[in-house]
Amino acid sequence: MASLPKPEELLKINYTPPRTGWMDTPVNFRRGTYLYGAKPKNLEAVGLPNPREWAPEDEDWKLPENWREIILEGLRERLGRFRSLQIFMDACVRCGACADKCHFFIGTGDPKNMPVLRAELLRSVYRKDFTTAGKLLGKLFGARELTIDVLKEWYYYYFQCTECRRCSIFCPFGIDTAEITMIARELLNLVGCNIDWIAAPVANCYRTGNHVGIEPHAFKDMVEFCVDEIENITGIRVEPTFNRKGAEILFIAPSGDVFADPGTYTLMGYLMLFHEIGLDYTFSTYASEGGNFGMFTSHEMMKRLNAKMYAEAKRLGVKWILGGECGHMWRVINQYMDTMNGPADFLEEPVSPITGTKFENAKSTKMVHIVEFTADLIRHNKIKLDPSRNDHLKVTFHDSCNPARAMGLFEEPRYIIKNVCRNFYEMPENTIREQTFCCGSGAGLNSDEYMEMRMRGGFPRANAVKYVRDKYGVNLLACICAVDRAVFPALMSYWVPGVEVAGVHELVGNALVMTGEKPRETSLRGEPLPLTEKEENGGE
Repeated sequence: MASLPKPEELLKINYTPPRTGWMDTPVNFRRGTYLYGAKPKNLEAVGLPNPREWAPEDEDWKLPENWREIILEGLRERLGRFRSLQIFMDACVRCGACADKCHFFIGTGDPKNMPVLRAELLRSVYRKDFTTAGKLLGKLFGARELTIDVLKEWYYYYFQCTECRRCSIFCPFGIDTAEITMIARELLNLVGCNIDWIAAPVANCYRTGNHVGIEPHAFKDMVEFCVDEIENITGIRVEPTFNRKGAEILFIAPSGDVFADPGTYTLMGYLMLFHEIGLDYTFSTYASEGGNFGMFTSHEMMKRLNAKMYAEAKRLGVKWILGGECGHMWRVINQYMDTMNGPADFLEEPVSPITGTKFENAKSTKMVHIVEFTADLIRHNKIKLDPSRNDHLKVTFHDSCNPARAMGLFEEPRYIIKNVCRNFYEMPENTIREQTFCCGSGAGLNSDEYMEMRMRGGFPRANAVKYVRDKYGVNLLACICAVDRAVFPALMSYWVPGVEVAGVHELVGNALVMTGEKPRETSLRGEPLPLTEKEENGGE
């Protein structure tokens, strides 16, 4: 953060387009605005092409001699395979309805970060090689040759898109620019042009089952560390199991909840809840990751990494899968699972063993989101809650892009928060629910070398948080995504000092009244709880 410009300097955004046309404006690989290239060991680990030492600022990217043919053939194959891609290439009329909807355009003023123009980076090459008018009229028809400069432009700008899909909400034709970004990244991968912040988690997940490459014994140790913390706070020893065959439910959380604050407090909330309701569940130390960075690599990699969860569910003989607070895990499950790895016919249709509720939305995937599960428990009065334990918090809620726009999980997290907190405030209407702003660091962009762009891209979300902080005194931003929990602390510290970040189930853990617990003195973070009315009056 020390090398970052001050916030007031970053706000000097110039929205004036450059004097040169967009096709003639070269990319400037300036430190802080691009991500490092993938290391060869990470590409080799999963069999991705052209592993080599290289850097985006280099003149020579060490591409295969026939790199152009590889990419054009890859585009041809995907045009035939994905009907949506063909439609998205042809349907856009450049109306600009999406232009000011992208957080990166708002934060940078760069015209190529307008979704319509970012899509044109690929669409122009498509026109040149796959349309008659483009072949005949060239630039007059918005067509251009695929050159090394164009490839570098792709790398620069397709890794300045978080695939959040906010722009698609406003497109009159329903064009999903995130799908275009996904295809462009696949094409870049064909010649070895991935970023390491994506390639490393993919390789780790393929090797050990989680993004950070932690071995099974270390995963178990970290969960048990949280068990110790819970006992210190509540006096109760929760007893999670690992790789236990015959458990009713396999629980899979994002690894960020196991290995990094503030996610670990969310994990503590899960463990406390499951203990209190007597849930028959187990962890897998092999499928120890719900997230799926394959989504930012290729459809094939997405499928490969998603499969591990279902392979473990089958091996352990569970009935269904319960998933934690994660973002891209849920977009993959909700939108791709059935055609990639499913339907999961070897599992049962999920039914809550506590309330008897059938989760019919998970009939095919056999996987239930933790906020659906917990909201159902609260609705049926199956857990006792004391929301006064969160009275020191004034909470707002960030609709994490994938669970919100891609899944429609709008009401369940809010229902939970309103039952475990007494001070809840919504951000402005055009910044939440379907129109929620992105964290600015999703889709694999949450790397340290990219901090300036992360602060620029996260500015619209931070600005909405600042509104409720200034108006209502909000001091906590809750969310249901591990990437959000990882990246928001830096964003809040930079733009909205004094606002902390938490998962929804951390708030549940604070409010949960557990059978046999000792008097609670601290929150899950070890911070003193607010005094009750009785305590404030000296116990009278």
